[in-house]
Amino acid sequence: MDEKEMKVIELQDVKKIYEVGAEKVYALNGVNMSVERGEFVAIMGPSGSGKSTLLNLIGCLDRPTEGKVYINGIDTSELSGRELTELRRDTIGFVFQQYNLIPTLTAFENVELPMIFKNVAKHEREKRAEELLNLVGLGKELQRKPRELSGGQQQRVAIARALANEPSILLCDEPTGNLDTKSGRQVMETISDLNRRGVTIVLVTHDPSTAAFAGRTVRITDGRLI
Repeated sequence: MDEKEMKVIELQDVKKIYEVGAEKVYALNGVNMSVERGEFVAIMGPSGSGKSTLLNLIGCLDRPTEGKVYINGIDTSELSGRELTELRRDTIGFVFQQYNLIPTLTAFENVELPMIFKNVAKHEREKRAEELLNLVGLGKELQRKPRELSGGQQQRVAIARALANEPSILLCDEPTGNLDTKSGRQVMETISDLNRRGVTIVLVTHDPSTAAFAGRTVRITDGRLI
């Protein structure tokens, strides 16, 4: 495997510009960055530095104003909306600060849902949902709804759901932001274990103790990597 094949994420001179009246605001200003297969990278920076914007572009939730974003060597600027949706569904898992679980569904049903959207056979998705909840230490909580779980447990359900379609990349935006220290550490240990299993992880945080779990830390300020 040559160096280019190992880069699962590559950004080339990426800019994200918002127009506020007559003024141009650079959320990102000439970002160059690459992540190799199996890496665990933390992106650190103060509020408003551009770190969440950067994660959204890596996750193909948004497009850059200028520059290129490559995922597994694919130039995402050349993909249609449908192709981007399929890339996100099949390649990228997302974990957010707010959990974003569906409150009317059980933990098991929340994890199963992405596989329903992908038309995975019923017996396969049920088996995988149970395996994933066991993987994150919630095998006894399958039938509990989010309101019956602690914040840390809800975040681990969200991680299990993010893994439902076997993504090779996991993107985490402040995954411990709403958690106490103990729960946050448990969540980070779960994420670290996934990385040891081969999942490439990019994590946004402002917390040095969370970033310490990563193998490499990238710092951003005013839309530029420093």
